[in-house]
Amino acid sequence: MTQPAPNPWIQKIDAYQPGKAKTGGHAKPVKLSSNENPWGASPRALEALSAAAGSAHRYPDGTAAALRAKIGALHGLDPERIVCGTGSDEILQLLPTIYCAPGDTVLHVAHGFMVYPIAARRAGAEPIAAPDRDYTADVDALLAAVRPDTRVLFLANPNNPTGTMIPASEVARLHAGLRGDVLLVLDQAYAEYLESPDPDGGLALARTASNVVVTRTLSKIYGLGGLRVGWATGPAAIIAELNRARAPFPISVPALAAAEAAIEDQAFVADCRARNRAQRQLLADAIGRLGNKGLRAIPSEANFILVSCPERGPLAAEALYNGLAERGFITRWLPGQGLPHALRISVGTEAETAGVIAALNAIADAA
Repeated sequence: MTQPAPNPWIQKIDAYQPGKAKTGGHAKPVKLSSNENPWGASPRALEALSAAAGSAHRYPDGTAAALRAKIGALHGLDPERIVCGTGSDEILQLLPTIYCAPGDTVLHVAHGFMVYPIAARRAGAEPIAAPDRDYTADVDALLAAVRPDTRVLFLANPNNPTGTMIPASEVARLHAGLRGDVLLVLDQAYAEYLESPDPDGGLALARTASNVVVTRTLSKIYGLGGLRVGWATGPAAIIAELNRARAPFPISVPALAAAEAAIEDQAFVADCRARNRAQRQLLADAIGRLGNKGLRAIPSEANFILVSCPERGPLAAEALYNGLAERGFITRWLPGQGLPHALRISVGTEAETAGVIAALNAIADAA
């Protein structure tokens, strides 16, 4: 019998694997695998979420006009040049669909967000990974990897899963080296963890350049990962195409209400930023003290730390991942992202950070 056949480029997709949430022997393990905000969401956002639940039978405003107005006011952006989506993931997935044809290429850094190659292959395009330099995006390598058929370049800054970041001067140099028909997508999912409102100059670039889009999310510091809210800004022409291709009602009524309240509570964001910075430093320092055991914390600007591990022994990445899981701490081992020697550990609360440090020390002492 014949049956429906998927497009061959779809079959090349390696499905996204989310961070694990369970581990054997622990009813309530500490989840440090998904870069979530361990302090949750703003109380104002939760109150708005609850209040809006009674309107769940109504369709939402598909244009998210009120949310776009609040985002625009916060960042000094034209709301007409903002589009909202089901997380920034929806927007990242749409861009190659809009701008690539089968056989085109999409460029990203070697150790980057795993959604980028998925987005490329959904459009029938070929993902191309450019080498990095000590876990950091290498502008020269990216520019050297651009081909005549390259249509989109994804750059997460700060980068996931490495936590590293290139400065505004390097972002500007990357943009200046691209052809005008190559779309530069700056994924600023972790930008709010830095003090600057536009830490790599991406928002400023998206105001003036015809081929730059910046994406952001409310899943990280805003603590709304379960509600799936993201947004992007860029040239009016590109935003128009995203509005043409996006889902008609991408964000639910309760999620919109929570997102609008979250954007207004910048005191909560500032508090989470400070607490994240303090706990990240404690975790980095603790890993640094285990340098004689072969562990290294890659300097991070986000809400997680990439830990480089020795190739063999009880502190090798897989063994350390299992050892932490046995003690109730779920981290992320990264062989599927070309980092079989590394773990990514999300920053937790004060108690969670103290606990994972104690677990790391216990494993190292027994090694």
